[in-house]
This record gives sequence, structure tokens and C-alpha cells, in this order.
Amino acid sequence: MKNIKVLGSGCANCKRTFALIEETAKSKGVDVELEKVEDIGAIMGYGVMSTPGVVIDGQVVHAGGVPDRKKVEGWLD
Repeated sequence: MKNIKVLGSGCANCKRTFALIEETAKSKGVDVELEKVEDIGAIMGYGVMSTPGVVIDGQVVHAGGVPDRKKVEGWLD
């Protein structure tokens, strides 16, 4: 099971990113542990300066803007 964190302040793009990952995982039948991280200190700890950011199993894979569906599918393969 992949641990996925969506980093962001709770803005619309952050919510959209969270929903996109959740929806894509369900459609692919992939179990993920998905969580939101809204604490600025924690976000900065990952070195993410623009949100939304996505961290998978402790590694930053995306920062700034909503990722496209193909990119999310690639993370889940």
C-alpha cells in the first residue's frame, strides 16, 4: 500500500488534487493511504515551496498545480 500525502493549505487546487488521486486509485483498484498535510512547517520540511505538493512513500513527486490524470496513474502503477 502506497502512503500518499497531498501538501497544501486547503485551497481549491489542493482539494482537486486530493480528489483526483482518490478517484484514480479507486478506479485502478489500488489501495492507498491518502492524507492531507496542511501544516506549513511540515510542508516546508519537504522542501515544497508551491502547492499542491504530492509525496509518495516519503518522496516528493510533484509540486505546484494540479497534476494530470496520466501522471497520477503513473504514480499508482
